[in-house]
Amino acid sequence: MILESASSELFLLGGRVLFGGVLAFMGLNHFVQTEQMAALAESKDVPLPTLSVALSGLLLVGGGFGIAIGAFPVVSAGLIAVFFVVTTPTMHDFWRAEGEERQQELTHFLKNVVLLGAALAFVAVGRESWAYAVGIGL
Repeated sequence: MILESASSELFLLGGRVLFGGVLAFMGLNHFVQTEQMAALAESKDVPLPTLSVALSGLLLVGGGFGIAIGAFPVVSAGLIAVFFVVTTPTMHDFWRAEGEERQQELTHFLKNVVLLGAALAFVAVGRESWAYAVGIGL
């Protein structure tokens, strides 16, 4: 039982670090490539595209980093869920595209839905104590 518990804790740690770390890195790109991302957001009729890119970057960095280190796990995972709920249909509106672009947008849409599912799972398990976490939360 102890070995099983330890391996579960390590799997959760690995999942947290991979999931949260990659999302935080993606969020940093919102600040490194703000102009390019704002132009894409503007092409999708996002209001205040530069501000929207910055706010979505904050959601990703804050939520991803929080998940990775285990700080405010429910809030952190909730930030990621909000990001995907808002940006997925806005930025990957495959139903408006045609040809190969439609397939690419559908692929990105579905990838984001999967990531939303993972964020929701982290919201659910965030209510439990996480091993190898900084141990702060609401």
